[in-house]
Amino acid sequence: MIALLQRVKEASVAVDGTKVGQTGPGLLIFLGVFEGDQKKDADFLANKAAHLRIFDDEAGKMNNSILDTESSSLVVSQFTLCADTRKGRRPSYINAAPSEKGESLYNSFIEMLRKHGVPTDTGVFGAMMQVSLTNDGPVTLILNSRIS
Repeated sequence: MIALLQRVKEASVAVDGTKVGQTGPGLLIFLGVFEGDQKKDADFLANKAAHLRIFDDEAGKMNNSILDTESSSLVVSQFTLCADTRKGRRPSYINAAPSEKGESLYNSFIEMLRKHGVPTDTGVFGAMMQVSLTNDGPVTLILNSRIS
């Protein structure tokens, strides 16, 4: 499982022109699910995202987590993070989980993030979405349950 975390001042996601989720300040998390991923991958990444110290403390050092700052998150499914671009010019998505499995693990990730105490909005799994954001920093990190 792979997650792209962006520390944001604000972020929102819309489907067909209607806003369905928002956060700010906090984290915008794009989440991709691979074929071989399991619930333990979702649990690992949710725990890591909830406790990662990427928010500034009073001295301006990145010593606080999203929990410490009482911020919120916005999670958006993004199967394109699972793309294999090593060959040719067209990305291959053969390693991405099938929709049913991807949605189940996406929901597990969100549930676990909320269990950690992170208020979390979402996009709509599988929908064409428009994401708006204002980066903070910018601070952008990639978490991978297999190598993090």
